[in-house]
Amino acid sequence: MADYKAPLRDLQFVFDEILNYEQHYEKLGFGDDASPDIVSAVMEEGAKFCENVLAPLNQSGDAGCTWDDGVVTTPEGFKAAYEQYVEGGWASMSHTADFGGQGLPESMGICLSEMCGSANWSWAMYPGLSHGATKTVKLHGTDEQREIYLYKLIEGSWTGTMCLTESHCGSDLGMLRTKAEPVDDGSYRITGTKIFISAGEHDIAENIIHIVLARLPDAPAGTKGISLFVVPKFIPNAEGAVGERNSLACGAIEHKMGLHGNATCVMNFDGATGYLIGPANRGLNCMFTFMNAARIGTAVQGLAHGELGYQKALAYAKDRLQGRKLSGADNPDGSADAIINHADVRRMLLTQKAFVEGARMLIYYLAQCVDIEAHGDDDNEMNEAGELLALLTPIAKAFITETGFESANLAMQCFGGHGYIKEWGVEQNVRDARIATLYEGTTGIQALDLLGRKVLLTQGESLKRFTKIIHKFCKAHAEDEALKEFIAPLAQLNKEWGDLTMHVGLAAMENPDEVSAASVDYLMFSGYVTFAYFWARAAQTALASDQSSEAFYQSKIKTARFYFQRVLPRTEGLVRTVKAGGKSIMSFELDEF
Repeated sequence: MADYKAPLRDLQFVFDEILNYEQHYEKLGFGDDASPDIVSAVMEEGAKFCENVLAPLNQSGDAGCTWDDGVVTTPEGFKAAYEQYVEGGWASMSHTADFGGQGLPESMGICLSEMCGSANWSWAMYPGLSHGATKTVKLHGTDEQREIYLYKLIEGSWTGTMCLTESHCGSDLGMLRTKAEPVDDGSYRITGTKIFISAGEHDIAENIIHIVLARLPDAPAGTKGISLFVVPKFIPNAEGAVGERNSLACGAIEHKMGLHGNATCVMNFDGATGYLIGPANRGLNCMFTFMNAARIGTAVQGLAHGELGYQKALAYAKDRLQGRKLSGADNPDGSADAIINHADVRRMLLTQKAFVEGARMLIYYLAQCVDIEAHGDDDNEMNEAGELLALLTPIAKAFITETGFESANLAMQCFGGHGYIKEWGVEQNVRDARIATLYEGTTGIQALDLLGRKVLLTQGESLKRFTKIIHKFCKAHAEDEALKEFIAPLAQLNKEWGDLTMHVGLAAMENPDEVSAASVDYLMFSGYVTFAYFWARAAQTALASDQSSEAFYQSKIKTARFYFQRVLPRTEGLVRTVKAGGKSIMSFELDEF
């Protein structure tokens, strides 16, 4: 069975041809450090690491981590792979040079994350969570905290976590009970239990830096009374090296559906020494720095599982002989035809391909916005990038993880009964993919954030910022006959997006429950339209290429056509369910369920 191969040609198409990353990097001052040759070399070397080191550990890592009296041991090979990752400088690649990073743009780090995650998402989570911890300390920590923690986190010798939720509160963080008692030396004693802490304990790095939400003694109730603390596993000594063990421990690791190679921990803080980050009682605001970065990372997870499933399904469909092509045998001298000749198998493969490549275009568009917001020198452009990120991040997180899980399921379906057994690795990919729709806020929470906070709360202004971009693209290509099959339906759906928003907004003025009732269907509609915009751009780019007749570019044009004809019509049903309103949902009394 074919192992993971980094899709370098597809990455190059998105980077160089659709999104013009060369011009993007030059404008931000990265022209020398992130020239096309350097970007290509980084991708190629990253691909070798992911294909040769991480991918072989993916299926064996499914055996899982082990826990023994608070000590967690990762699967065989994980620690050595992490050491090779750090030695290769991958951990520091997209961090600023002032704390030991290589100073390359964050979009290149996201590219590496895609390849690592597709090869082995369980392993990729160990270094992946450190990025959010690093960003949180850098933006909200004191100068002393930055000096103590950032060099080690950026070089990769220490890793980071985010410790938010507790067993009784889930996503309602206003209910959390973990306490922070002030100490005379300026530190705090952190006491409480956190659950679902990915990479909370392991053996691959010398120290783990926990970013923890807790309450001060005089804190007001609810989310306005939450503060943020850095709580190291080992307290750094005066020289900045690991010192005494802190009063915290992993009480257990969860027995979970998938991602067994990554330890999901119950973390007990028993008067552990912690240090306040940011203003008191403003911890949730600071934590959103971490959470927003993690939401884009989780969108990458949806892409990764979709990509891995598609690669496995495509290779299997080309090799597996079963049945005959209805319009005539493709392999008349053999016992049967390869199943890729069957139209329904092609439907499943092309759905995966359309979702995976659509996700890649959206994610790297967001990555450009991340770069601009972090490194731009034009306030208007930086604000524009930030507003686009705010709108599109919940769409990317929820829609890409939902379609990524659908893609993983379709890959398993392509295998038939063989997909249900462990040998091929596709059932593992389905199990691993399922959590992505739950991480960093479920699809429902992302949908409420999109429709309630990002769209209706701004009276549609944030949405207009993106629909204007689509409108300008459609207007620019309205007379292009070769693109008419894409431009006309995209323009119509773009208008309908605004009309649907107005419909929900008016309904919500009479009954706020209408927002919740419509939100997930609204988000999915938004995702399909967003992907349609990028597939129209892909088709336009392919048609404009001097090599447009080559198979690679023809594949892009035909996949765009498939998406518009066979996937995009799902929006019609979503419009109907959104407009049906919430009465049929909310009319039930509790004893009627």
